[in-house]
Amino acid sequence: MTERAGIYGGSLYDLAAEENLTETIKDQLIGLKAIFRENPEYLRLLSEPAIKKAERLDLIDKSLGGSCEKYLINFIKLLCERGLLGEFEGCCDTFVKRYNTDHNIAEAVVTSAVQLNDSQLSALKAKLEARSGKTVTIAQKLDPKVLAGIRVELEGVQLDGTLSGRLSGIGRKLEEVVI
Repeated sequence: MTERAGIYGGSLYDLAAEENLTETIKDQLIGLKAIFRENPEYLRLLSEPAIKKAERLDLIDKSLGGSCEKYLINFIKLLCERGLLGEFEGCCDTFVKRYNTDHNIAEAVVTSAVQLNDSQLSALKAKLEARSGKTVTIAQKLDPKVLAGIRVELEGVQLDGTLSGRLSGIGRKLEEVVI
């Protein structure tokens, strides 16, 4: 994330907080981020210098006007006008980080070889919340290389309970003994 994305995303958060719209705009930002990732050609179209700026701004109104808060629409227009639509994801990340900090929320990324079921996720969430003292949201990733167990990344700390992690640890210990 660039410094500009931090400044713009932070400014949008400040405005949303003043207007008591942080949750609404956060949810809309996350939705738009997913849409833009699935349709990168839309962002390229909005950034195309061959298309008049007024036409690009009109496209934003037509495509998003009825589904997003006016502040968010104006924010996207501002990024478009300044040629900064490439910073949109970083702005989203800054906004969500500020929201999470203000609402005592921590994001955990859980990596496992197989999909965890609801009861496993609930139990893990409860343990992580007890450990961190925060409300925890979990994003799950699948990676067959972990073999078994789970790896959790929470607030910059990695907790590795995977079989591959344990095997690596044993390998390092054996190297120390041999040397």
